Amino acid sequence: MRFNLSYNEVAGRNVERLAALSDGLFGVAMTLLLLELHVPVKEAIQNEHDLARFLLHLAPQLLVYLLSFMTLGIFWIGQEVQLSNLIASERHLTWIHLAFLFAVTLMPFSTEVLVEFIHLRTALVLYWLNIVLLGSLISLSWGRALKSGLVRPEFTKEQVRSVFHRVLLAQFFYGLGAALCLINTFVSITVIILVQLNFVFAPTYRNRTQPSVPAAKAD
Repeated sequence: MRFNLSYNEVAGRNVERLAALSDGLFGVAMTLLLLELHVPVKEAIQNEHDLARFLLHLAPQLLVYLLSFMTLGIFWIGQEVQLSNLIASERHLTWIHLAFLFAVTLMPFSTEVLVEFIHLRTALVLYWLNIVLLGSLISLSWGRALKSGLVRPEFTKEQVRSVFHRVLLAQFFYGLGAALCLINTFVSITVIILVQLNFVFAPTYRNRTQPSVPAAKAD
């Protein structure tokens, strides 16, 4: 028992190795998203009309791949924020991150199911559950890091609240978008993409449009 306790005290503490593994798996998952996109057989394209028709037919797939790429990008940034603000890791936190990476590796599968059955609600719900799993695990990892005192002291309470608020808000709007599959799956996918575009571009837009506060003059 003492041997196991000693092992658990030292296992999984290297944040740099965890970050390296995460970067690798995110890169592989992002690459796998596009492997199912194929150039048409040259003999099947006889003129401009044939090529335009093929590309038009490919548009829904490209839309879903864009959706998945942004999803992985958003969660990669979220995990990067967390890992870069840890003083160390520990065994339980590392396993939570490994579970998070498992959800990352599921994204190409749920994307392919959605591409093949884009008109079916079950495919959209499966895809949404993949996003829910990602959001739940990254929130759980933040909670574990805070409970274990592994977050850098300069990471303020306001920043901690901002992280959880962002995840919860995103999950709410993802769920709202997924619920729209009751109307139409294409409407649902469009709303989820708009939610993602908001989280990608809105902070930058707000920073640019927010009036600067002049520095206080010294007496």
